[in-house]
Amino acid sequence: MASERVTVVESEIGERLDRVLAAHLGALSRSRLKRLVEAGQVSLEGAPVTDPSLRVRRGQSFAVELPAPVADRPVPQAMPLTILFEDAHLLVLDKPAGLVVHPAPGNPDRTLVNALLAHCGESLAGIGGVRRPGIVHRLDKDTSGIMVVAKTELAHRALSRAFATRDLTRSYLALVRGVPHPREGAIETRIGRSKANRKKMAVVARGGKAAVTRYRVLRSFGLAAALVECRLATGRTHQIRVHLTAKGHPLIGDPVYGRAGGAALPPAARSFPRQALHANRLAFTHPATGETLSFSSDLPSDMRDLIAVLESI
Repeated sequence: MASERVTVVESEIGERLDRVLAAHLGALSRSRLKRLVEAGQVSLEGAPVTDPSLRVRRGQSFAVELPAPVADRPVPQAMPLTILFEDAHLLVLDKPAGLVVHPAPGNPDRTLVNALLAHCGESLAGIGGVRRPGIVHRLDKDTSGIMVVAKTELAHRALSRAFATRDLTRSYLALVRGVPHPREGAIETRIGRSKANRKKMAVVARGGKAAVTRYRVLRSFGLAAALVECRLATGRTHQIRVHLTAKGHPLIGDPVYGRAGGAALPPAARSFPRQALHANRLAFTHPATGETLSFSSDLPSDMRDLIAVLESI
């Protein structure tokens, strides 16, 4: 990761931070620099600055961290995949926890896209004129479960539209701290970027986007934990994780939205290494045949082992 330093000159006093950075770093667009600021990649005296509209002052010196560029054409890399369904138009797979979906700074390769390029080969008809898989929805790196991927332009458009209009069914299983009350209901809020940490999402009073999660407690483990089914009526970034945390029941193992400690949980549960979230069901209409396709996925072994630990409470 390269680093640049930008020092405010007399004529720039009172200007927006992103405008000043663009004037000094001509190789980067203002929109690109704005995203870097919002991502916490710009700092002042060692503290991140996340507001691109900040008015700069005389003598301020900003450090700008520039992530290494990611290749625009990911390379095929053979990796084992659990394919649940595949035809000429799309494929459905069961993603393991720990697998990043798309190349990005910090994860330039060994992603699901790299694996799909190797798996599909010439069967990819191409999306937007490029022979690549069509990612129409994503699961976080450490969330496991079912994903559908388009192989053709037609499938990509239809599936993207289905996800945008929620014309499909998908549910998740989550292991959370405590037992939600009531045991069944809906969480309706607005979700936007956290003002305290731009890398996180949060429930916000104004702005953001409307978000609805319907939940149902399937099983409780004393008062310490519960297995919860979540169905999404909207699809906001980190929606389930944010909503359950806002309700006071963060996912066990969530490194971003969960809470540390937790004396009520056994040590093995407190040290669970990822957010305990699994996309267990997905049903949608096949974009070419009109057939209703429905898929389910059992809990992965690490979450089954976690349940066994919780049963000892």
